[in-house]
Amino acid sequence: MKKAAVGAAVVGAATACAVAALIVKHRMKSSSLWAKTAAILEDFEEKCATPIEKLKQVADAMTVEMHAGLASEGGNKLKMLITYVDNLPTGDEKGLFYALDLGGTNFRVIRVQLGGVGKGVVKQEAEEVSIPPHLMVGSSHELFDFIAAGVAKFIASESEEFQFPPGRQRELGFTFSFPVRQTSLTSGTLIKWTKGFSIEETVGEDVVAELTKAIERQGLDLRVTALVNDTVGTLAGGRFREKDVVAAVILGTGTNAAYVERAHAIPKWHGLLPKSGEMVINMEWGNFRSSHLPLTEYDHSLDDESLNPGEQIFEKLISGMYLGEILRRILLKMAEEASFFGDVVPPKLNVPFILRSLLMDDIYDSSRKKVRDG
Repeated sequence: MKKAAVGAAVVGAATACAVAALIVKHRMKSSSLWAKTAAILEDFEEKCATPIEKLKQVADAMTVEMHAGLASEGGNKLKMLITYVDNLPTGDEKGLFYALDLGGTNFRVIRVQLGGVGKGVVKQEAEEVSIPPHLMVGSSHELFDFIAAGVAKFIASESEEFQFPPGRQRELGFTFSFPVRQTSLTSGTLIKWTKGFSIEETVGEDVVAELTKAIERQGLDLRVTALVNDTVGTLAGGRFREKDVVAAVILGTGTNAAYVERAHAIPKWHGLLPKSGEMVINMEWGNFRSSHLPLTEYDHSLDDESLNPGEQIFEKLISGMYLGEILRRILLKMAEEASFFGDVVPPKLNVPFILRSLLMDDIYDSSRKKVRDG
């Protein structure tokens, strides 16, 4: 197992800092009243800095946790989950495939036609559906029924060219982007929810069984034939296009990584060694934490007020679900302690998660352009 390359991910934790810096420096040009604001920003910049030496310390700490996670189950920051995926695509696959991707506040249903050797993806259709917030904290039955209804609607709207012959059952790959302990390629129990989901009755249950029951309630002739994490799916997609791909990283609503490990280097694997000699490992690195990570007061307060305090620390530092919220907290402190927006604190700044990461990205791009143009 090679040392984890986590530098790029940790650097992502400084994005909110960069946005705040650009905003403040632009406004400081026209006033001398921003000394307090500048002090807040400079303190933040110092505490969230990621020099090379710190990145090396983070990488070393992650490597130690990777070894621990491969050695045994439980008690480790990194789950290093065995995926039962011991063979990845070759790029020569042919046929019609369906997939369901549940990874955050949306789910996607996908239909893809693969053309075989040298042809790759011939045709692809997809539909994305937003999940209402109340279903993310409601019941397992309601959530999976909502998803299955979306799948049914997608299949019902397909054109004649995708009609299956009588007697042939559709097969579905299920990408489930939450920590799952798999017991086979087609089954796995939920360890815990992340990314804003909190449905206690689903924890410890087989998510494939939950989806299958919902599919049956919809009257669909559809069978789940594979369960994978989104990072594993990304790795498979990369291998489909490039034969030398061995790792994948997700930086979206949440964050995670998966890679190809030598099967004999996994002490906790007690089954027969796969013929390929390899096994894909789902790291679940969003739960990584270390004293070397650049945690600020804003990160600590966000964690304390989250649905899962003390967990998913790495994810809360760098992923899309949280970056906008970190920036909101910085701006709120500047508004309260340095009158950054004038004498009155904008009411919306007191609303958690009102500042989305996509908007933060727009602010960053716009501010850079203004600075560049003078």
